[in-house]
Amino acid sequence: MTIHVTPRFIKSYKKLPTRIQSAAEERRKLFIENPFNPQLKTHKLQGKNHECWSFWVTREYRIKFIFLQEKEILFLDIGTHDIYQ
Repeated sequence: MTIHVTPRFIKSYKKLPTRIQSAAEERRKLFIENPFNPQLKTHKLQGKNHECWSFWVTREYRIKFIFLQEKEILFLDIGTHDIYQ
């Protein structure tokens, strides 16, 4: 699986506390193995984000993404629920 990231994702990631960055890296590894691993709580978003998906990094932090192709993903943003606005 190939994961691409947006400039927004990179900017948001760099602002995160180190412990959240570490957690995000561990979750990314799980995601690569299986995007629908139950630990990730991957779910489709609704409303204006209806084309996007999200998975848990921690209870507070999420990664918002879209499927580009079967084995190609674009991480759009990382952060708290504010990323859905």
